[in-house]
Amino acid sequence: MKVISKQPNSKMCLTCGLENQLGLKAKFYNMENDTVCSILTFKKEHQSYPGRVHGGMACALLDELGGRTIWVKNPDILAVTATLNIKYRKPVPYDEELLAVGELLKRNGRIFVAKTVLMTKKKDILVETEGSYVILPTEKIINNNSLSEDEFNVYLEDDVKEIDI
Repeated sequence: MKVISKQPNSKMCLTCGLENQLGLKAKFYNMENDTVCSILTFKKEHQSYPGRVHGGMACALLDELGGRTIWVKNPDILAVTATLNIKYRKPVPYDEELLAVGELLKRNGRIFVAKTVLMTKKKDILVETEGSYVILPTEKIINNNSLSEDEFNVYLEDDVKEIDI
């Protein structure tokens, strides 16, 4: 499936922060079917029991992805999580490239609902969520009432043009 555009990263976010040494540094892509995808690899530092990623790390990634589904059509909107239901299907491995896909299911005013899935490259579903998110004004989310371009809207070019989903 074709990548239409790339979404921004930040500097210090746990999931997308490019300067967060323990973060995922996940990159997110808007796809031609209006989904958002991420190709990522958890690190050994993200583990709970040996050989598997901590469930909270997988949840954090999918929560971020769900919130980003609104950006496919509305890139200037910010939202926070209201509810998140998560189903852990199989252990999530680290040091293995994985695929995450998010889809906006519906929007009603300031509320939207998104579904996300984390899977292996062979399409084995590991974790899935459905969450509701509340759209808020920037000043309600950001303490200093502004998004600094160098803090939040960080773009790194790459050559990802298609993702097999």
